[in-house]
Amino acid sequence: MIPRTFPPAPGWSPDGRRIKSELDYGRGPEKTWVYGGLRVRDGQQVTMTATSRNSVFYQQFLQKLEMSNPVGDVYVITDNLSSHNSISTRAWLEDHPRIKHVFIPVDACWLNLQEAWWRIFRKAALAGQTFAGPDEITQATTLATTQLNQRARPWIWGRPAPPTRHLRHRYIYCL
Repeated sequence: MIPRTFPPAPGWSPDGRRIKSELDYGRGPEKTWVYGGLRVRDGQQVTMTATSRNSVFYQQFLQKLEMSNPVGDVYVITDNLSSHNSISTRAWLEDHPRIKHVFIPVDACWLNLQEAWWRIFRKAALAGQTFAGPDEITQATTLATTQLNQRARPWIWGRPAPPTRHLRHRYIYCL
């Protein structure tokens, strides 16, 4: 997410006309990356925002995942981004044996079942919003994560089975 670099539009002018102004769509230096994870067993989510997408922030996110799952192994299914497989990340993972990395195959993005969750998260946190700065993006991410965790359920991929058709009345004719 990149915060807007222009002030919000004031809306309508006093005479009822829509105000037109040139918008600055420049990408400024303030970028915010959102890291996220989903625990399939109960639908709980962990998110974190960062100013960069590198190994240091990825390891901070893995630390947050480890703290939110205090017992048992944690399997992280991820893509082949360089920060996920860097030397420093591999060294960090050796010091944290509970966390296991599972990489999806290259050129098989359709296997990344996390994308369905990201769609729901983006709709809850970011859709239709304009942000003045990274702090607002962090606030929206935290709020959406809290709201989605309150109504979390075990995560099931796919569509639910269609309802069975029940006949209302069964007519019996007697002669």
